[in-house]
Amino acid sequence: MNIVVLIKQVPDTWSERTLSDGDKTLDRASSDAVLDEINERAVEEALKIKEAGGAEVTILTAGPDRATDAIRKALSMGADKAVHVNDDAIHGSDAVATAKVLAKAIGTVGDVDLVIAGNEATDGRSGAMAGMVGEVLGWPSLTHANELSVSDGTASVKRETDEGTCDVTASLPAVVSVAEKINEPRYPSFKGIMAAKKKPVNTLGVSDLGLDASEVGLAGSLVQVDSFAPRPPKSGGQKVEDEGDGGAKIAEFLVGQKLI
Repeated sequence: MNIVVLIKQVPDTWSERTLSDGDKTLDRASSDAVLDEINERAVEEALKIKEAGGAEVTILTAGPDRATDAIRKALSMGADKAVHVNDDAIHGSDAVATAKVLAKAIGTVGDVDLVIAGNEATDGRSGAMAGMVGEVLGWPSLTHANELSVSDGTASVKRETDEGTCDVTASLPAVVSVAEKINEPRYPSFKGIMAAKKKPVNTLGVSDLGLDASEVGLAGSLVQVDSFAPRPPKSGGQKVEDEGDGGAKIAEFLVGQKLI
């Protein structure tokens, strides 16, 4: 089985995240960058399939030079190889343009049976990338999976909803996005970290994918940021002193805030 795992390097959630004044895209250089945690769970799920029955796991990401740090961490967990789409032309790509890039890159890996991704990145938070990639590829998408099993050319997932649990199946090839409850990702061992340095990483540009620069980046995106403003600072709260009428004062405050 040939599995591709989509990963993304994102600003650390503990870092201050800002947009650049120039093109109004995320200023990634201003914050620490990490492999998104939900992607670690996607890698873990692929490795579990590999260990259960044999599979080759390829890591795929689109990003700048320092995204190699995220790639190496995924490889150190146990993935076999990686594809890195690294091209200035993809800077500023929205979700739709990014899905085109990733789908084209998946096509360079060979006969892929399964694509696994996280359900939502902590920076863009579109929650739609797996579905978009599936749409571009023409493959079924099984999203927000809390359990995943693969057998006899079929992928089966359990998805939790407010009403209960859904069991969804699809024939391979397919795209699956995983949710936080699906597993606990392993920590890379020292042996895995050292081995990751020797694993192959194929670096591609948009021209290698058969795409024109006008199809990606800001020029090829349907969505762009027109303007932005920093989050206003928190204001002080209102203190209510109880002089026998504290309940009435609180009720008056809640009515003023349209909470009751």
